[in-house]
Amino acid sequence: MTITASENTLSTAISTSPGDSARTRSGNIRFQDVRVTFSAANGDGVLVTDDFNLDIPSGQFLSIVGPSGCGKSTLLKVLSGLVPANAGTAHIDGLPAGRTRERIGFMFQRDTLLPWASVKDNINIGIELAHVAPDKAAERIKELIAFLKLSGFEHHMPHQLSGGMRQRVSLGRLLAYDPDIFLMDEPFGALDSQTKAAMGRELLRIWSHHRRTVVFVTHDIEEAVTLSDRIIVLSPRPSKIRLDIEIALERPRDARQLRKSPDYINYVDQIWREIDTSEKEE
Repeated sequence: MTITASENTLSTAISTSPGDSARTRSGNIRFQDVRVTFSAANGDGVLVTDDFNLDIPSGQFLSIVGPSGCGKSTLLKVLSGLVPANAGTAHIDGLPAGRTRERIGFMFQRDTLLPWASVKDNINIGIELAHVAPDKAAERIKELIAFLKLSGFEHHMPHQLSGGMRQRVSLGRLLAYDPDIFLMDEPFGALDSQTKAAMGRELLRIWSHHRRTVVFVTHDIEEAVTLSDRIIVLSPRPSKIRLDIEIALERPRDARQLRKSPDYINYVDQIWREIDTSEKEE
């Protein structure tokens, strides 16, 4: 992949963000014997996951797939500290997940842009959270807007943007904050197929430059195979890992070309078979 001048500048800016001098960049994740129980409306407990174990090395792009309601999103929330584990631990580089929130960025299916703020001001939220020096903030926002192909839309409001552009702004805010770990909960699930494919390419372009750890939840098996280094398939509740598979497809990847690859087709078929089998066994 050819890196343009603006991309190279942004890569340098992100890799030398203010927090770097205070910590070593990493992002190793460990779930150990994690159990999560929710209370139902009738007072009964719903066991979402039990004795869940998973290690994710720094810089890996891991996708989580499985039946609806199996606990995919819950695992992201445990890792971010939004949902406490009833038993077991989730750690980032050896520290409990609840103590590492500043190292995590979360992106949801529906964007969380401030409706009264412009593209520039929404991205600036990440800049402020990252404590970027005021004299560098404007240049960093400019670099991000150029990198995400949003030039000319700096002063547009969210309601004036397409769904794909809104998600690009969300990505910009995430990059501005520059976390070690990206938690992405079906971030492109509400987009049409063409826009979803374009956003997938955009995400891979970003990831290839900065290699942060990504944990990506999706119902789209083809999307998962296209993006990921590794995919885990969860069982219905209480969720267990039914399949843990490395995706040994050459990078950089083009979704249209991949669909012609026998290896790609085999990965997709294998994952679908595992999900179908798990649902029949429920």
